[in-house]
Amino acid sequence: MPIPTIEWKDGKIKLVDQTRLPADFRYIYCGDLRSLWQAIKKLKVRGAPAIGIAGALGVLLVSEKSKRKNFKSYKREVLSSIRYLASSRPTARNLFWALERMERALLSNKKRDVADIKTILKKEAFGVIREDKEICRRMAGHGAALVRKRDRILTHCNAGGLATADYGTALGVLFEAKRLKKEITVYVDETRPLLQGARLTSWELKKAGIKTILICDNMAASLMAEGRIDKIFVGADRIARNGDTANKIGTYSLAVLARYHRVPFYVVAPTSTFDLNLTNGKKIPIEKRDKKEVLEFGGKRIAPAGIDAYNPAFDVTPHKLITAIVTEEGVLRPPYNKSIKYDETKRYR
Repeated sequence: MPIPTIEWKDGKIKLVDQTRLPADFRYIYCGDLRSLWQAIKKLKVRGAPAIGIAGALGVLLVSEKSKRKNFKSYKREVLSSIRYLASSRPTARNLFWALERMERALLSNKKRDVADIKTILKKEAFGVIREDKEICRRMAGHGAALVRKRDRILTHCNAGGLATADYGTALGVLFEAKRLKKEITVYVDETRPLLQGARLTSWELKKAGIKTILICDNMAASLMAEGRIDKIFVGADRIARNGDTANKIGTYSLAVLARYHRVPFYVVAPTSTFDLNLTNGKKIPIEKRDKKEVLEFGGKRIAPAGIDAYNPAFDVTPHKLITAIVTEEGVLRPPYNKSIKYDETKRYR
């Protein structure tokens, strides 16, 4: 069964503290906007769809606690919360998609009473969660059709239930392949510097009973050269109109290796991850994180004093290196500037 990563509970946001896994499974409760902002920033909740849900629930939190009776002052308070949450992490499109969705629900009902708008925002936030669960299952079905029996699959970072409200994106495909008895083996990149693969993906796959082999990030090339990888499945944090894709740092190098070794490279992401305002990946904002994440390991410094570090959280994979993009609407194939088609609400036609 999927792990309930994030949900609304008794007027607070209940979420798994992913910084403690795998040793300690613990829920934390965010009852105010600042604690939620910190949870997103410090990766207590992470994964593009999950932080989109966190954003929607954060707006709901402010709305539910608001004492404003006048729409103008209530609107000011809610919009302020949206701006604040948007400042937590810059790359994942799903966060901004969810915040924009909550803002539309607010502004399109400005003629209603504040009490009615609160009910509408609650319904909208819960809708984001409900839809994400449905979307995960649909993506899993489309992606599992690409998996053959006894495939050996490589994945990077964590794109499972911990990154969504349900099955996951890339890992959802693997869970579905397991359900279909395809007897897959999954190689998991450790994913330096924060080890989301070693800590989170391995944990999820083990719980699902999938044969899992953990590797260091720099072992992937040799495995492909030995013919031990049949396919690669990864998630995404933002996808430009031409198919260029931002994902956890190290994804781009995997795509380059996959092309050289003729290994199919698949991206799995919901339509809420697409950013049609960006024509290509060069315009995707890349989050730069604390240098300590590179300079330290397990809280202990591993680099000599005086050594600097560079720590981008994501890189961009050019669309030419992507075999296909799996969405809830189906599998998109190149040329992506033709297969990626939406209306103004960022949904497929």
